[in-house]
Amino acid sequence: MNGGGEGSVEHPASTAAGDPQPLEWKFSQVFGERAAGEEVQEVDIISAIEFDKTGDHLATGDRGGRVVLFERTDKGDHGSLRKDLERMDCLINRHPEFRYKTEFQSHEPEFDYLKSLEIEEKINKIRWCQTANGALFLLSTNDKTIKFWKVQERKVKKVCQMNAVPSNSTGNGLVVGSSTSNSSNSCIANGACNKIPFNNASIPYGDVQSLHLPVVVTSHETSPVARCRRIYAHAHDYHINSISNNRTSNSDMNSELCLKVITSAVFHPTHCNMLAYSSSKGSVRLIDMRQSALCDTHSKLFEEQEAPGSKSFFTEIIASVSDVKFSKDGRHLLSRDYMTLKLWDINMNSGPVATFQVHEYLRPKLCDLYENDSIFDKFECCLSGDGLRVATGSYSNLFRVFGCSEGSTEATTLEATKNPMRRQGQTTSRPPRSLGTLPRVLSRDNYDIDANGNAFDFTTKLLHLAWHPTENSIACAASNSLYMYYA
Repeated sequence: MNGGGEGSVEHPASTAAGDPQPLEWKFSQVFGERAAGEEVQEVDIISAIEFDKTGDHLATGDRGGRVVLFERTDKGDHGSLRKDLERMDCLINRHPEFRYKTEFQSHEPEFDYLKSLEIEEKINKIRWCQTANGALFLLSTNDKTIKFWKVQERKVKKVCQMNAVPSNSTGNGLVVGSSTSNSSNSCIANGACNKIPFNNASIPYGDVQSLHLPVVVTSHETSPVARCRRIYAHAHDYHINSISNNRTSNSDMNSELCLKVITSAVFHPTHCNMLAYSSSKGSVRLIDMRQSALCDTHSKLFEEQEAPGSKSFFTEIIASVSDVKFSKDGRHLLSRDYMTLKLWDINMNSGPVATFQVHEYLRPKLCDLYENDSIFDKFECCLSGDGLRVATGSYSNLFRVFGCSEGSTEATTLEATKNPMRRQGQTTSRPPRSLGTLPRVLSRDNYDIDANGNAFDFTTKLLHLAWHPTENSIACAASNSLYMYYA
């Protein structure tokens, strides 16, 4: 897969043949790590993760309707050429570091009285929009309502000087705001000064020196403030599963259909008229909005045909595509169904150019997975910025990283802990041929992924993860904890 487009990153381990060496992943940071035996509240479980296009900001959403923002801290200001060169020299010894920036309540639980339907506050998706004037913009959605947020630094003003000296202050130490009335120092008809209650205190009308009024107000620090700029509500009959904004505007893609559910939608990274969406029927469609604004017809269909006699009760369920992503150059599409990852060339829809087996070992257990509803879990996927690797999550808080370049045999399993390589499992597989030659040229099975023989825990699952747009850094969610790794 070629990542040679504008803004692409050349991996330092790449060889002339385009076969990068397997990466050695290391722990970077963790936010919200729970202690041993600590019970996790349902509202604290992370339900969405998204890097912005620069990779300097990361947003997470949870089931409690909150959005938490993190910002990059290891990138200093570009003060001089010498400092830039020093940063380049020590780049190999550094890794991305993020810190908490702010959080805000994006959605609240609601109740639709017409349909007698409870609407959860859970954040389904977060998408970053283009920044402007130093402000951050992002979209967040639950099942019914999309909100457009603006996050901007605001100065916090503090009073540093008052008009009255301590000796003339009131005995109760009352501090009064700057808003006063012209009648505050008037007297009653008999000439005596009256007292009126003000904030549960008594202040004489004529004793002006007893009032504390701000004289000098200064700005001491800045604090990020989130404001909702627009709400897109009451426009969808069905649940919103995905949103995507194109590169020229803040428009969103509604994800709903009657007979088949649109599970994910994403705009092309460079051609704003092209949109790809996946469905519960196991297909990915590419549409050109210049042909139809209703998106009811597709220009290309990406769907793998079933082998004769292989259809069963679970075939349609496990074929449902839970996530789809474009590569950075827009040439390839990555789709994730329950069992596999598939890489598609948008110029060749006869079949995927690469297939990565993720859950093949679970095929004999589909009945059990159906009974405990695990078969309906929606795993996300992501691609590296250079287009050389793909990643997706699994059970027991595991996630997989596969190499997808020509000749690559990289297939690494990591665990969302401070020691990600603890349960690493490497599998042997035949090297793929060129991605542009034949479909279905790559197949990897990963049966013995737990080298310690531990049983799989289907209650702990890594559904959400994101790859940094320009570096080999992955952020993933394990319950309420956000883990970050680099290579």
